[in-house]
Amino acid sequence: MAVPSSFLAAFFFLSCFICLNPDLAVAKRTASSITRHYKFDIRMENVTRLCQTKSVITVNGKFPGPRIIAREGDRLVIKVVNHVPNNISIHWHGIRQLRSGWADGPAYITQCPIQTGQSYVYNFTVIGQTGTLWYHAHVSWIRATLYGPIVILPRSNTSYPFLKPYKEVPIIFGEWWKANTEAVINQALQTGAGPNNSDAYTINGLPGPLYNCSSPKVKPGKTYLLRLINAALNDELFFKITNHTFTVVDADANYVKPFETDTIFIAPGQTSNVLLKTKTLTSNTKFLMAARPYSTAASGTFDNTTVAGVLEYNSNNMPLSTTAIKGLALPSLPAINATSYVANWTGKFRSLANSQFPVNVPQTVDKNFFFTVGLGNDPCPKNQTCQGPNGTKFAASVNNVSFTLPTTALLQARFFGRPNGVFSTNFPAFPLNRFNYTGTPPNNTMVSHGTKVVVLPYNTTVQLVMQGTSILGAENHPLHLHGFNLYVVGQGTGNFNSSSDPANFNLVDPVERNTVGVPSGGWVAVRFRADNPGVWFMHCHIEIHLSWGLRLAWSVMDGKFPNQKLPPPPSDLPKC
Repeated sequence: MAVPSSFLAAFFFLSCFICLNPDLAVAKRTASSITRHYKFDIRMENVTRLCQTKSVITVNGKFPGPRIIAREGDRLVIKVVNHVPNNISIHWHGIRQLRSGWADGPAYITQCPIQTGQSYVYNFTVIGQTGTLWYHAHVSWIRATLYGPIVILPRSNTSYPFLKPYKEVPIIFGEWWKANTEAVINQALQTGAGPNNSDAYTINGLPGPLYNCSSPKVKPGKTYLLRLINAALNDELFFKITNHTFTVVDADANYVKPFETDTIFIAPGQTSNVLLKTKTLTSNTKFLMAARPYSTAASGTFDNTTVAGVLEYNSNNMPLSTTAIKGLALPSLPAINATSYVANWTGKFRSLANSQFPVNVPQTVDKNFFFTVGLGNDPCPKNQTCQGPNGTKFAASVNNVSFTLPTTALLQARFFGRPNGVFSTNFPAFPLNRFNYTGTPPNNTMVSHGTKVVVLPYNTTVQLVMQGTSILGAENHPLHLHGFNLYVVGQGTGNFNSSSDPANFNLVDPVERNTVGVPSGGWVAVRFRADNPGVWFMHCHIEIHLSWGLRLAWSVMDGKFPNQKLPPPPSDLPKC
């Protein structure tokens, strides 16, 4: 079979193993529940990819950024110093931030961004989490290059609930633009059209062996724990290696009942730990691995190429030649619009739900919410030509409210009792206008705008049904909620039926995730307990959808007791 022209990085780099293992060895020698200090200098760095050098925003000059390694229970103190012209904020994606909401990071939600020449110390403790998470910039599209892995090891004298792997390797999927991504999103918002596509996919920051000017190295192995992270801005991905299988053991830093699969699906924002057991083969045996996006988008643009790399059983660490790759069989991947595969995939996940790792899904519900999630339109301003649908601008919304970012951070405004002019508390719990959400769209698909939040009393149990819409095409939307994990109690196709569908909810061992896909042409139901005071962002992790307004915030109030209240902000909290 001919190999396609676009390729992912071959990811079992010998250098990755060498650089990873010393850090893990150090981490394993430390005591539990200690304080670990990191310093992140945000700098411009010249990076060469695809025969072109460009200046990109990095952490300590590295792309991707350096690993953060901790054990469950450790405190992390990370000083971030901004040396670039752009405003910066960093989100520690998936960290619960229990009573440490000032360290969550989304710009204009929990903090104002760090301005040029300024710094901020993020201070938080990892509580009740083990696995793989990640950090990334949370202002505009800067996370295109500013991201890195967070490795959370079990507490000392404890172990994984599965066989100890031979090696552990972070595998970060990303995208590479030859253009400046800030210019890409600014142009899209100005014209109202979809954004330009990326020029290549990357793994651990590197494009694959058949992109020009790439030279990957590979090595054989035994049983590896792959810490998968999808850091791509706009692409959900299928991933597969010819004649190999994976055992999925974790999702978003939560253990799951292990299951085998030959194809991984991972959405932007999601993480997963999988075991890969390599075969007993002679050296120089090669297998193609491939990935391509999942998309049902009827409007806008996306990169629909198949991308690939090579897994080579080769101990000499020699660069892999282009000639050696040609003629290898490409693994068969689901179709780009394989919605049924994605539905079956998400349905396989179950929490361990045992005595060591119990499930605390709320069995009763205090408040019910029903959110429609999807695209829409904004009118074209006078004296301007717009390139969105029918001469309008693309927009996105939840319950037809397209969220407008404030100029003062929501958490600061709430904490100091000055919400007026910053946000309102009238976000609709249900759609104001009901229609056939997965059928023919209504005639009027224009969205409303506002900075509206949902207010929850402390310890409220919440059930949220998120319903995808078919406006401008049905799409999958990976929704990420800051500050909480979501128990996925149900999902289905078509419109949610409040009379019959809840009878099939899983309240025994539902998977616990921080980023949950709202199915294309369907719905998903989640539950959580509002036990973390603060203001918490919720948004689609497809970056263009976030930029178009598919976002909102939850304001969880303080409880009665001191350990149920948000402490005052740190003295170095950035000012707007």
